[in-house]
Amino acid sequence: MKIGLYFGTFNPIHIGHLIIANHMAENSDLDQVWMVVTPHNPLKKKDTLLDDYQRLHLVNLATEDYPKLKPSDIEFKLPQPNYTVNTLAHLQDKFPSYEFSLIMGEDNLNSLHKWKNYEAILQNHQIYVYPRLNTDTIDNQFINHQKIHIIKAPIVEISSTFIRENIKNKKNIQPLLPPKVWKYIDHSNFYKK
Repeated sequence: MKIGLYFGTFNPIHIGHLIIANHMAENSDLDQVWMVVTPHNPLKKKDTLLDDYQRLHLVNLATEDYPKLKPSDIEFKLPQPNYTVNTLAHLQDKFPSYEFSLIMGEDNLNSLHKWKNYEAILQNHQIYVYPRLNTDTIDNQFINHQKIHIIKAPIVEISSTFIRENIKNKKNIQPLLPPKVWKYIDHSNFYKK
């Protein structure tokens, strides 16, 4: 089984995440896309994150109507901060018959050379890249790499930061969130302070 891993803090998950994940699941050779909720991205401040299990619950709510999208808490059990190369090794040990690939935006591809052991990732895993606006040209070392696949996907410029800021400022961002996610966030008063 071919699994695409879509890592994110999903703080909160929004329709942009779902559009990309579903597009990859439906328009590539991937059998499933696992939405890997990251407890701590080493490049982000941890103190701005909603509780890990709250974010996982939001991902569960968002994906329950998408049979090819699966929430994953696999990184909750790994040492923090998490590094993708360690998660991939853990998953390969746990599911030896699965083939794991990464899903990332062009912006992340351009910083891939900064990732821990990125060469090992490229050697052992396919990477599916979706377009982003305002992204620099893809680095030459990656543009024709046999393991990197640039996918024509919808360009969605919605950020979780934008959503959090607008909730805090009492703006209606309901159209940017899956309905069940919006209801849970609103009912729980998340991001309002």
